[in-house]
Amino acid sequence: MNMMIAIDPKPKFSETSKMPKGCLSWSLEALKTCAGAIDITGEIVDPCKICYARDGFYNMPVVKEARAYNKKDWKRPEWEDDMVERIIRILLFRWYDSGDCYTVKLAWKMYNVMKRTPNCQHWFPTRNYKFNRYKEVLDAMAALPNVVVRFSSDSISGGIVDGNTTSTIIPYIDTPTTATVCYAYDRGGKCGDCRACWDKDVEVVAYPAHGRMADKLIKMREVA
Repeated sequence: MNMMIAIDPKPKFSETSKMPKGCLSWSLEALKTCAGAIDITGEIVDPCKICYARDGFYNMPVVKEARAYNKKDWKRPEWEDDMVERIIRILLFRWYDSGDCYTVKLAWKMYNVMKRTPNCQHWFPTRNYKFNRYKEVLDAMAALPNVVVRFSSDSISGGIVDGNTTSTIIPYIDTPTTATVCYAYDRGGKCGDCRACWDKDVEVVAYPAHGRMADKLIKMREVA
């Protein structure tokens, strides 16, 4: 006789080594959920060409499976409650260690989770500011005192996008900029005690490019 084994569905969280201790992330598949990664010509924008989530650890089957699972799991009626149950116990949360919010319906569910966990600081990096259909929900999120929505620039030379809180990529750690520079890679790839990404008072965070793909693309852009 065949037996059905009941599986208790729950969101799949990750805890990356760079993030502060105890900080969790909820993520989706890179590029496949990133509509803002494509420019008006149909090309992938430069930061997404060198995205860390397209390489290394992120290509492991168990990691890819978890992100694919999350893309289905959020549609459950209980998803919001399950997210709140876990997040309400922590102080810092990062949305999308990889991927992006690919539908407005998911974005409103995220908003509900953020609102129901007021003691947790949420950081949501996104390129969905490019699409008018997201404006209402992104504004609602940004109005919450415990949420920072960072508009991700398409630049790898320090260019800044309009917005209250944004982020960009700079070619080198000593590239002149008025932004708050992320020094994690001078600290062994760790945030340490820095919380700039979660801080509403930090208008722009600049991440120095790193990795072979980034070095190659930056050199190509400099020659051009």
